[in-house]
Amino acid sequence: MTGSDFGKCFALATAIVLAATFEAPAQQVEPPAKAGKLINTGDILSGQLNAMRMRGGKKGKRVNTYQLVSEPRRLPPPNGLCNLETGPETFQIVTSSDAQTAQLKGFIGKEISVKVDEVACAEDAGQMSEAIVTKWSVVTKH
Repeated sequence: MTGSDFGKCFALATAIVLAATFEAPAQQVEPPAKAGKLINTGDILSGQLNAMRMRGGKKGKRVNTYQLVSEPRRLPPPNGLCNLETGPETFQIVTSSDAQTAQLKGFIGKEISVKVDEVACAEDAGQMSEAIVTKWSVVTKH
């Protein structure tokens, strides 16, 4: 390597180091996410309703499972945040009768509001949502 080649390489290396030094402070750090608003019994949960087909029961029959995607919400104690930083955003809507299933079928892919009577964190590995709403009623039709 000749003297002029060494000078060019040294100048290039210096420019790269200086560029990296001045760009690093320009990056902004995101503030920590805030936990969602607390949801209590009787509160309204709104969001888009999705349907998923899962295997359930003893014979593995395919059943529809409904999921409501909403803003992050905190659950009341003892469930708290469901081990999430902001609280759950996906809520599995559990149907207990054919009438409830039929009621939800017309809202798949649409915005819906439900009154929450009982909610808990998901605990089983097979559950597709972060929280489970076991008792509910449709409030408004959009």
